Amino acid sequence: MIIATAGHVDHGKTSLIKALTGTDTDRLPEEKKRGLTIDLGFAYQTLGNGQRVGFIDVPGHEKFVRNMVAGVGGIDFALIIIAADDGPMPQTREHLAILEYMGLTRGAIALNKTDRVSAERLAEVTDEITALLSNSPLVDAPVFPLSAISGDGVSDLADHLQKAATETSARNTDGNFRLSIDRAFSIKGAGLVVTGTAVSGAVKIGDQLLISPAGHELRVRGLHVQDQQSDTGQAGQRCAVNIVGDVEKDDINRGDWLVAAAAHAPTNRLDAQLRVASSEGKSLRHWSPVHLHLGAGDFPARVAVLEGGSIAPGDTALVQLVTDAPIAALKGDRFVVRDQSARRTIAGGVILDPFSPKRGRARPGRLAAVQAHRATNPTEALTDLLAAQPGGTDIGSFATAHNLSQAARTALFVETNLKQIPDGKRLWGLAPDRWQEICDQVLAAVETWHVSHPHALGPSARELISVIDRHPAEAILKAALHHQRETGVLVCRGPVFHLASHKPQPKAEDMALWERVEPLLRLDGLRSMRVRELTDELQIKLAQTEKFLGRAAATGWVFRVARNRYFLPETLLELATIAKTLAEQSPENAVDITAFRDRTGIGRNLAIEVLEFFDSVGLTKRDGNARTLIADANNIFGS
Repeated sequence: MIIATAGHVDHGKTSLIKALTGTDTDRLPEEKKRGLTIDLGFAYQTLGNGQRVGFIDVPGHEKFVRNMVAGVGGIDFALIIIAADDGPMPQTREHLAILEYMGLTRGAIALNKTDRVSAERLAEVTDEITALLSNSPLVDAPVFPLSAISGDGVSDLADHLQKAATETSARNTDGNFRLSIDRAFSIKGAGLVVTGTAVSGAVKIGDQLLISPAGHELRVRGLHVQDQQSDTGQAGQRCAVNIVGDVEKDDINRGDWLVAAAAHAPTNRLDAQLRVASSEGKSLRHWSPVHLHLGAGDFPARVAVLEGGSIAPGDTALVQLVTDAPIAALKGDRFVVRDQSARRTIAGGVILDPFSPKRGRARPGRLAAVQAHRATNPTEALTDLLAAQPGGTDIGSFATAHNLSQAARTALFVETNLKQIPDGKRLWGLAPDRWQEICDQVLAAVETWHVSHPHALGPSARELISVIDRHPAEAILKAALHHQRETGVLVCRGPVFHLASHKPQPKAEDMALWERVEPLLRLDGLRSMRVRELTDELQIKLAQTEKFLGRAAATGWVFRVARNRYFLPETLLELATIAKTLAEQSPENAVDITAFRDRTGIGRNLAIEVLEFFDSVGLTKRDGNARTLIADANNIFGS
């Protein structure tokens, strides 16, 4: 269990931790000199049952609230210290609000310095505390009168904390490892160490991790968990991780995260649910500049209000948080918002979708998607999201946002019976009935297109997007078209699709001109004749040639490979066969520009244009200067 203190400056937080653990958490010289906690302090205690409890001592002064927020993320229990002589003070109230925003529901009140007040004053302060907590999640938190200096009453609090620790369930470790970094330092002979609270997953010596959002790769050399040497650590524990890699201490900042590769997804637009403090004197307006405290970090940001122009004090609303630079965050992360001057806490909430779009954030469809993200259960959230996004849901990003392990991701997709469609780095998902609906609609759309364009071979996927109900992503539309091709109903020719029964009906004058053009396109073999050269041979105007070739491409007679070249389907098949042969002969099973140029004899510039055309029609996929074949050329150019 991890316990964090909270409370006003000089109410005895550090003294109480020392009374409980024997450890003085003020480690900085300035803290010793001023008698004032400035930064986070840490102490640990082993209970009678062997359980290890960690204490985080946070500063109480208003100038150091940012450090206080950095310390309370991921904790299990709040220990709120209130001095009996002062009673609840401004930072007491602010700290309570911060704890509520961070989702804390377990805690206890240490009513300190009781040796300085009368019984009447003690009763008076106790009533003030009861009133203070009446509308708080900590309304039932017990109050322990004590004196950290004399020790009176401390044992009762210690017994309660021990009981609370034994009742604390171990955190779920199914997700990918994430640790919010609050310190980084070097130890002679060991090297770089980062510390923080693990909020998800597990870590062990030898693991390969990253610093997020920067992306520095590193390896875990050693571990201390709850201030004891260990081979493993997990969510809900304080960890000190000795790391090695191409990273220096100055590369790491408080607010960075130590994460598994699957949890590394920097973002600067995050949809969230936000509640404005009831104590605020005015509404939070759209695009207000703020300080966003998330994890252990403090980031400049703006609040985009998604519904209406502002949020009234005490109200909850959907917002998009836009940070100046990418940060690391996932769904469910709690945050606190302070005003631009960082003088007061004005709001807090929870991240719903860390990968929100730049455009259309307040459109009805997008708002419906954000509402779907409110569900905490991944199955429920994904089911609602699929219904809210009939054009397709990026289920890869969804799984990352929910920090699902590979096994959990696979199980979720099987449970929801998704149709999965890869699209580069994206993975689209559709409900089965919506997938079937799109497949039926694309077939009907092609049939309608043939009626309107009898002279052409067929439409491209892009031409059909606007006519399909609830516009699916282009990759989904192409997948539906190819599904119909696999059933034999449609035929694919380059970028266009047509019914297997459809035969273009070109005009008579185009047929006559084609009889002259086709032999000319064969004259240069694999090079094909340039449009200007073809125009000279035909002895017609250049504009006339270009318009005809456009119609010829629509009819399926030729393919436009470059701005000034059109190729016959059989020529492209021959070039594709050469590319396939070269790939099969290559150790990397790929074809490069030089080998393709030399084998075809068409020159470097044209070789590049042909290979880029193959990329565009889905025959090849480029990786650097090499390409792998990912489709059958006969299905693209005909057999």
